[in-house]
Amino acid sequence: MRAVAMRVLRADVVVAGETVARIGRGQACLVGFGRDDQDRDLDWMVRKLHALRIFEDERGRLSLSADALGLAHLLVPQFTLYGDVGRGNRPDFGPAMPPEEARARWQAFLLRFGAAEAGIFGADMRVSLENDGPVTILVDSRRGD
Repeated sequence: MRAVAMRVLRADVVVAGETVARIGRGQACLVGFGRDDQDRDLDWMVRKLHALRIFEDERGRLSLSADALGLAHLLVPQFTLYGDVGRGNRPDFGPAMPPEEARARWQAFLLRFGAAEAGIFGADMRVSLENDGPVTILVDSRRGD
């Protein structure tokens, strides 16, 4: 399982001209599921994203999480995080979880994650955000502890 976590000043998701999710200052995450992901990957990612320290403390060090500051989360399903361009310029999405399995994983992920704004799985979304810093971190459950 992969995520791109970003510290944002604001972020929103628009589907068919309608805003379906919006946050102010907080953490926006693009989230993708790999073909071999298991429940342990979901659990690991939920823990990691809630604890991710990408906000500055009073000394300017990245030592605070969105949760510690009471900030919002925006989660966006993003299968293209598994696009492999190692052999050519057109992404190979073979490493991504098949859509129907990924849809079920996305729902399970949202339930485990708890309070968050969220994009819509499978929708043609327009994601807009203002990255703060910029701070952008790649999180991969297969490289985790």
